[in-house]
Amino acid sequence: MIEMAEIFRLHGEEYRAKFGQRMLPSHFRAMEDIEQCRTESLGGQLYYCHQCQAERYSYHSCKNRHCPKCQNDEANQWLEEQKSLLLPVPHFMVTFTLPAELRDVARSNQKLIYNMLFRASSEALQKLALDPRFVGAKIGMVGVLHTWTRALVYHPHVHYIVTGGGLTQDGRWKSSLRDFLIPVKALSPIFRAKFRDQLKKSELFERVDPQAWKKKWVVHCEPVGTGYQAFKYLAPYIFRVAISNNRILKLEDGRVTFKYKDSATKQVRFSTLAAEEFIRRFLQHVLPPRFVKVRYFGLMSPGNRHLLARARELLAIGGGELNSTHRVEQKATERESSAKDRTAPLCCPTCGTVLTFLRELKRSGVPP
Repeated sequence: MIEMAEIFRLHGEEYRAKFGQRMLPSHFRAMEDIEQCRTESLGGQLYYCHQCQAERYSYHSCKNRHCPKCQNDEANQWLEEQKSLLLPVPHFMVTFTLPAELRDVARSNQKLIYNMLFRASSEALQKLALDPRFVGAKIGMVGVLHTWTRALVYHPHVHYIVTGGGLTQDGRWKSSLRDFLIPVKALSPIFRAKFRDQLKKSELFERVDPQAWKKKWVVHCEPVGTGYQAFKYLAPYIFRVAISNNRILKLEDGRVTFKYKDSATKQVRFSTLAAEEFIRRFLQHVLPPRFVKVRYFGLMSPGNRHLLARARELLAIGGGELNSTHRVEQKATERESSAKDRTAPLCCPTCGTVLTFLRELKRSGVPP
């Protein structure tokens, strides 16, 4: 199987020589980490298989959040940590997309524009949800930033998981309809106006095509089930990297072929790019250092967890079908968590025999 690390090792030096003066430090770091991940460069442990009478090496991971090898178990761990946020109500996924006219500015000013995208979208959604014609209450939201399509095209958008209801000003729980949260046609212009007002405060406003403020901005809303179902749905979005190694099919004559599923037709398609272009597309999705891509708002914001607890109390008193479903799902998560806690011993990849630990391996510091 072709891996991202192999593409970087074969073509990364040439890419850095050509574009190094324009590359961000985070891009250099991502390339270096991915190249060294699970190699002797990072050290690890040495084991012995008595059945095969052979030594087995287990090298450390780089732990870079953009590495295709390092995100396997993170989603399950995050899901376990979110149990305190679960409410026994229907939930919705609301997606806000930055229009094409703003993407060049966003690519060159990622931290600023991504923060604006979060603020404008979250404020717009909470404002409309407070309208008594719709929810009429303070909702709970958790959002995650995504910047790519399946074909690695730059496409910044934010996914929110939103509670189907919220707390009113007088402290009551008010539910939304089971299959309708807010009208996206009304939400879109509010989102656009809030983003425009924020951008006007920066020097970037004049760089944006005025047509951006006249067109409809894409907002989508769909029901995604109960709290547990919603968080389970969102978890992969949080830890998924721009492309996984199993989608890379071929590296030949300086060209990379990968597969992706067309979002419109659901058909599997194939794309072949020059290695230079493939690396460029991948690196444009590397986030700024320490940028927080998962954020909590409304009832789910850290400062409002007391309101979240109050909502849970009110819903428990109300009872009903969703509460029963919620209890069943919570028991399922406890069983899954218990099973994951029983860490399996490291076994030989050839015969399956449990390996015997011999010694630690120090970092070599030598590139693979």
